[in-house]
Amino acid sequence: MALRKELLKSIWYAFTALDVEKSGKVSKSQLKVLSHNLYTVLHIPHDPVALEEHFRDDDDGPVSSQGYMPYLNKYILDKVEEGAFVKEHFDELCWTLTAKKNYRVDSNGNSMLSNEDAFRLWCLFNFLSEDKYPLIMVPDEVEYLLKKVLSSMSLEVGLGELEELLAQEAQAAQTTTGGLSVWQFLELFNSGRCLRGVGRDTLSMAIHEVYQELIQDVLKQGYLWKRGHLRRNWTERWFQLQPSSLCYFGSEECKEKRGTIPLDAQCCVEVLPDREGKRCMFCVKTASRTYEMSASDTRQRQEWTAAIQTAIRLQAEGKTSLHKDLKQKRREQREQRERRRAAKEEELLRLQQLQEEKERKLQELELLQEAQRQAERLLQEEEERRRSQHRELQQALEGQLREAEQARASMQAEMELKEEEAARQRQRIQELEEMQQRLEEALHLEVKARRDEEAVRLAQTRLLEEEEEKLKQLLQLKEEQERYIERAQQEKQELQQEMALQSRSLQQAQQQLEEVRQNRQRADEDVEAAQQKLRQASTNVKHWNVQMNRLMHPIEPGGEKGSTLDSFTGFQPHLLARRDSSLKRLTRWGSQGTRTPSPSSSEQQKSLNGGDEAPISASAPQEDKLDQAPEN
Repeated sequence: MALRKELLKSIWYAFTALDVEKSGKVSKSQLKVLSHNLYTVLHIPHDPVALEEHFRDDDDGPVSSQGYMPYLNKYILDKVEEGAFVKEHFDELCWTLTAKKNYRVDSNGNSMLSNEDAFRLWCLFNFLSEDKYPLIMVPDEVEYLLKKVLSSMSLEVGLGELEELLAQEAQAAQTTTGGLSVWQFLELFNSGRCLRGVGRDTLSMAIHEVYQELIQDVLKQGYLWKRGHLRRNWTERWFQLQPSSLCYFGSEECKEKRGTIPLDAQCCVEVLPDREGKRCMFCVKTASRTYEMSASDTRQRQEWTAAIQTAIRLQAEGKTSLHKDLKQKRREQREQRERRRAAKEEELLRLQQLQEEKERKLQELELLQEAQRQAERLLQEEEERRRSQHRELQQALEGQLREAEQARASMQAEMELKEEEAARQRQRIQELEEMQQRLEEALHLEVKARRDEEAVRLAQTRLLEEEEEKLKQLLQLKEEQERYIERAQQEKQELQQEMALQSRSLQQAQQQLEEVRQNRQRADEDVEAAQQKLRQASTNVKHWNVQMNRLMHPIEPGGEKGSTLDSFTGFQPHLLARRDSSLKRLTRWGSQGTRTPSPSSSEQQKSLNGGDEAPISASAPQEDKLDQAPEN
């Protein structure tokens, strides 16, 4: 999937280069040529029938990128095999198409980049760009690549200076996409604004070094002294480290490859003490052999051992590229920052909403206070009006009383009526006082409601503080998780080292087992030789027994040895030899007690009998005949 994305980026540049009118469509004849070239450079078998069928001439008009994608996926990208083609040749094809249209070199020779350097920067841009079209490189990746190139030239640049440079570049291009296009990126190098007067050759070497590191996965390269496997002499070689192997060449041009050290999860690198006039030594142990090397100084040895351990770790984790993994981690970090920024904006928006709600409630509270003040004013006006009425009534009553005193006798009945009216007025005053009391109770209720509102506001403030405390606790938990992950990775490395030690112990045990087997085989050969000698000795014993029997037989007077032997009826020399050997065995068994012979002695008896399996008792009658023969 990652290879398909990388190929699509380069093909997108080639497709847009063929789109002369910038309409998003390309003519069928140009797409046929492009597809044929892609077949060739990707080492895919050509399918002219499918090519002509897909781009047949009865369809009107050019083809858009959406129309070309089904054919590209089915007949080209689905058939691509990683490692079956040279990725650099494929990129050169797409660069040639897009550079003719989009890349302009200064005719006066003021450009800092050669065509080869521009091609390598274009490949680096495609590697670090986002998987979105049109392709752009975010400022973080531009800053990362610039730092890589500048550090290769032993230059340092501040973060503020880089941010100012990127801001100027984005402002000059008047883009709002949040990054730089590849042509803006190349113009940044051609202008020399970020190079501080560095020469073209130095810049070219730095770009080549960064290209090897990021695109060709060269983790480290340089001269080291290597000890030979057979001659055991020291030779200086140019080493080039990649995640899967450590290659060494005769020189730094990398034209004459002298060997390759394959790296896997079972390999390990160890620091060796200085000896034989060599210092800063270390070794790389593989399953088949151990390679000893020497660096120029301690720093170089530390850098080489760290880089080789990184390659071994990548093999153990099943990863093929260090910088692809680093690029993915940087992308994940950017996404996490975006998520945190979005969460922070959401939190600020929520706090703003809470602030607005608080202000709204304060406004409501102010309205309630204003209403309370108006009620107090109304109550005061009512009180004043009541008091004025009371004073007026009192004055009227006093006048009436004076008039009543003057005409007391004549206006007794009228006076009673006035007293009744005064009683009604007092009742009305009492009702007004009761109303005043109810208004005061309502005022107390309003004050209580205001206090409750203030308590609710304080509770909301406490909730906000508790939420902030929970947020801090979540951040602490996250830091603890990160520390736990680091400890787990350390434990994993320790387990890997322990597995490597156990594998070496197993190899030593297998070697010891092989030596035991060889010793056993030699012992079997010695036993076979001893058995052969025993058979030869038994044959010699039989022969000498026969000769001894012949010599021990008495010779009668007047007779010949041959005629006497021939005169015995049924004389058999081999039976006599068997008899002597049987007698010797019986004597030996008698001296050893009643012990029964072992299977090995039975086999020896058979071998002494010349392979005859007949028991001793069967030969006894024949031996009696031999004893009785002289008597006859």
